[in-house]
Amino acid sequence: MIRKAQISDVKEIQKLLMKYASQGDMLSRSLSELYESIRDFYVVVDDGKLLGAAALHIVWDDLAEVRSVAVAEEVGRRGIGSQLVQACIDEARQIGLRRIFCLTYRPDFFATLGFRLVDKSELPQKVWGDCIKCVKFPDCDENAMILDLN
Repeated sequence: MIRKAQISDVKEIQKLLMKYASQGDMLSRSLSELYESIRDFYVVVDDGKLLGAAALHIVWDDLAEVRSVAVAEEVGRRGIGSQLVQACIDEARQIGLRRIFCLTYRPDFFATLGFRLVDKSELPQKVWGDCIKCVKFPDCDENAMILDLN
């Protein structure tokens, strides 16, 4: 079942994200960051077990980022990631955003949801807001992708 995340989900979300972060597939998130942004997150839970998470993070008046998309390996390729990203897209439309972007190592996945590749220079709010704090800056090797909601 997909739902908005709750405070009680934070430690499990972090555990899931850290699995992928330790492999270099995404940035890690501290417990503090997760508690501060818990309202951004959607989760899929089945029988009390967290199976996936994704967040919609507002960046500017017309722009949000889909971030921290992760699905437990044992339930991969079952559409959970797509459901989570679609929930983020639906919320973005509902609150009046015009564009959503992601930075990803999985461009094929996001392309199936309508995202297209763009140059990172098209995302100055992200670059100067978050990227500058990243250990990979300025040599980021992730793909920037955007989805126009109009």
